[in-house]
Amino acid sequence: MMPLPSSGANTTVSFGSIQVKTNGELVPVTELTLGPSDTIYFEHHILLWMDPTVTISAKMLKGAARRIMAGLPVIVTEAHGPGRIAFSRDGPGQILFREIQPGQPLHVREHQFLFATASVNYAYYRVKGLASLMFGHSGMWVDVFDGQGYLALHGHGNVFERMLAPGETMLVEPGAWLYRDASVQMTLVSLGLKTGLLAGATVYLNQFTGPGRIALQSMTLNTPTAE
Repeated sequence: MMPLPSSGANTTVSFGSIQVKTNGELVPVTELTLGPSDTIYFEHHILLWMDPTVTISAKMLKGAARRIMAGLPVIVTEAHGPGRIAFSRDGPGQILFREIQPGQPLHVREHQFLFATASVNYAYYRVKGLASLMFGHSGMWVDVFDGQGYLALHGHGNVFERMLAPGETMLVEPGAWLYRDASVQMTLVSLGLKTGLLAGATVYLNQFTGPGRIALQSMTLNTPTAE
């Protein structure tokens, strides 16, 4: 399993009329040049700087009450061109760009979304039964991006992608996966460990079953603080 190409210093891509440049090796900064008709959306706290010609508006997401309970963003910020705008998350890692195609949603760990073009839909679902592993009493929430357009993600550390064949499985530490195709199924498995003392210990892992892609990150994700 090889690491995905780094989006570090002086990496430039384009999404239609949007020009995107990523600089920095440890904590990367992604700068977008928006045209007059371009719109993207993002979580407001990752904004680093922008030109005064860029206009900002708020976009309310569906399911506000459940999002508040889960510590998920209720409102995302839209940026409208023309002008430049830049983003950065507070941690070392890689910036990855993925094209979202109709009928091919991508499931992403919460709080690792950087920005998306306006035509990409942003939803979520709750994975029940993982409350003891992730995010306390609220369980684990997964972002879902579908529609058509482009998505940018921040991976902690280095990011590796693996293609699972139909029925192929792999066990992953719960904080280590970044995104997966909707066709990849995720379940919880427990491994009982014998300690030689009065009681053993139980280790929980996520089991992923193909077909489809799964991306792993080399830094375990810490529990985020609700906004």
